[in-house]
This record gives sequence, structure tokens and C-alpha cells, in this order.
Amino acid sequence: GRHEVQSWTTATKQSLCLVWQKVKVQLMLSMSFLVTVVWYCRRLYSFLAQLLKRWSNYLRRKLIRNLSVLMEVDLLGYSVREWKGETQQAKHMREAYEELFWSCHIKYLRQVRRDNYCVLRAVLFQIFSQGIPFPSWMRERDILKLPEKLLYSQGCNWIQQYSFGPERYTGPNAFGKLRKCMETLKTNWLEIIATKDHEERGNICNTLFSDESKEHKMYEAIKFIMLYEVVEAYEKIKNREEPIHSLFSLLFARDSSSDPLSFMMNHLNSIGDSLCLDQVELCLLGYLLEVKIRVYRLHRFNTEEFQVNYPDEYRREWNEISLLTEDDRYYHIPVFRT
Repeated sequence: GRHEVQSWTTATKQSLCLVWQKVKVQLMLSMSFLVTVVWYCRRLYSFLAQLLKRWSNYLRRKLIRNLSVLMEVDLLGYSVREWKGETQQAKHMREAYEELFWSCHIKYLRQVRRDNYCVLRAVLFQIFSQGIPFPSWMRERDILKLPEKLLYSQGCNWIQQYSFGPERYTGPNAFGKLRKCMETLKTNWLEIIATKDHEERGNICNTLFSDESKEHKMYEAIKFIMLYEVVEAYEKIKNREEPIHSLFSLLFARDSSSDPLSFMMNHLNSIGDSLCLDQVELCLLGYLLEVKIRVYRLHRFNTEEFQVNYPDEYRREWNEISLLTEDDRYYHIPVFRT
């Protein structure tokens, strides 16, 4: 009986050993498979994470490069970065920025792309971001018909010499291009004033001011509206009609803009290409858009011209927007905080 028990025990051990060998092989294969899967998963995760990071950085760089009005930056921090050193000019500019910070409650600024559309961009961006409606005269007239009216009703055939900023375009297709510019301005302005939510309006502005083609069309539309207003004022002067705003007297007093044609050829055609708006044209811009443009001129700090309004004659009900400039050429947008 003892021999049978030993034989049975031996057989059982051998069977268990055979089973364990098979199970061991399967476990090892399974573990190897799991290790391989985990390794590949980690590699895939690392690859996808790196790809996502690169794509995110690309989108961020692309957005920053294309966005013509950047996000808010700290005013004093910007001042220190831009005006380093102990030169008289650097000290003067830092003091001017400190005055804005402490006395004017301007805590941040939004940098605006430095090109010859700069002031138009800074003004229109604020009008859109604040949801400022069309000026009263624009609500009474369809701005899409202004090129047609100027060309056919008032016989201004010379608008074929109108130049579209850096495109330097002139020719018989000027009328059609102007019409498209006016459509772009009207369509986007209507969308903006229909958007009541401030955050949503800001997102629309960021998208719009990342599209160079649309931007340029809107600026050219504003330029043409300026020309239209000048033609209207000139006709009133010739016909001795109702009194006109004093800014037109200043504009026509210049040798370079004594009439609408010379104004277009010597001033408007260069805006966006080689020139920016000067102070008389900034007055005209505020007048036709019915906004008071307050400009902080940092290079005029400690003088009466440090803060200037364009135009200086404005109606109480007009909305106010603000600009900040260091040289009367390039402008940024000041952001107020109380």
C-alpha cells in the first residue's frame, strides 16, 4: 500500500509540474505581451503628447503672428522693457508711463501692429470691441451706395485714381473694389453691434483682426468715407450752404489738400502704404465716426499737449475711445482699471 501511495504522489507531482510548466510558459508569454503593449502605449502617448505640444505651439505662434491687436500686457512692465537705460528720453518716457498708471488709471495696454494702418486699426478695434453703433448719419444712409453716389451723382470720375494702401491700385475697377470694401465694413459692423455678450464680441474681434484681407478692406472703406465727407464739405463751401465743422477749414487750408482730389492724391492714397493719419485727419476720423478720440501723447509729457481730444469740438452723447502714442505715428490701446 505504501508503494501505491508513493507512486500516486509521484504521478501527482509530475502532473502538477507539467501543468505549471505550461502555465509558466503562458504567463511569461502574457507578461511579455503586456510589457510590449505597455511599452508601445507609452511610446504612442509620448509621441501624441509631443505632437499635440508642437501643434499647440504652432497655432499659438500663428495666432500671435496674425493677430494685429495683441492681448493685454502690464503697462509699467511694458515701459521698463521698452525704455531701458538712463538716457534722458528713456527716463522721460518711463515717467510718462508712470503718470498714466497712477493718475489716469491705465493699468494695461494692447499693442497694435506697427504699420501705416495702425491708427485706423486701433480706432476701429475699440469701436467694435465696445459694440459702438453706426454713427447717426450712417444709419440714415446706405454706405454701400456712397461710391456710386460720388462717381455718378457728383461726377467725381477721378476716384478711379483711388489707391488701396499697399496694393497701390488705381484704375477702372476702383469702383468695384470700393463697393466690396464698404460691404465688408457694413457686414462686420452689423455682426458686432448684434452681439451683446462682451466675451463673445471679443472673440469675434480677435478673429476679425487676424484676417489681414478683411482688415484692409475695412480700413479702405473708412478712408473712402473720409473722402466722401470731404467732398460733401467742399460742395457746401462752394454753394455757400450751411456752416461746416471747423476741421474742414483747417484741412482745405493746407496746400496739399486744398480740394478733395488733392486730399485723395496727397494724403488718403498713401495711408496704409507709406503714411499714417496726421492730426487733422484724426479729427476727421473722430468726426465722421462720431467718437471722441482721446490721445495720450507720451513724447509731450509735462506739456498741455500730453492729452488731446480729436476732434476738440464733439457732442456729449458721442462715445469715447482712447489711444496711446509715443511718437504720433504708431498707436497702442490703453486699458483702464479703477
